Amino acid sequence: MAKIAIVAAIALAMHSATASADDGLVTKPSRYSVEETLDNFEAAINAQAAEGWVVFGRIDHTAAAKKAGLDMRPRTVIIFGNPKAGTLQMTKSATLAIDLPMKALVWQDDQDRVWLTYNTSEYSAKYVFPRHGLSASDDAAKALENFLTNVTDRSTQ
Repeated sequence: MAKIAIVAAIALAMHSATASADDGLVTKPSRYSVEETLDNFEAAINAQAAEGWVVFGRIDHTAAAKKAGLDMRPRTVIIFGNPKAGTLQMTKSATLAIDLPMKALVWQDDQDRVWLTYNTSEYSAKYVFPRHGLSASDDAAKALENFLTNVTDRSTQ
């Protein structure tokens, strides 16, 4: 039984480190520390404030675990979005607010490598919006994907 648990844990760790857009997630390695990657991501989003982009906050899962007496490697979620774009959709379907604003996760693995993970715009267009009875145009999904690629590249490279 212990052998099965170890194999499962290794498989999960490998999947986490190699996640791709195929499962609706993009995971990029960062050459920076967790804190630097978080700060870079916020700066990249804030640089787009004229277009309506905003950082709403951070959730530090590691700090919460520590308060509960538990240890966990760094895991921080940044909540961000564009009220100019999202508000209209939320007025059409209130439940969309459970999935928006968007999130990005900056985390550190057991080998001290830092990663940034986020949902693809394709995932949002194919699964998130339809779940709320909404749709996203191909042009909007492509524009969002270009935006996400740009800000995450600026955060990690």
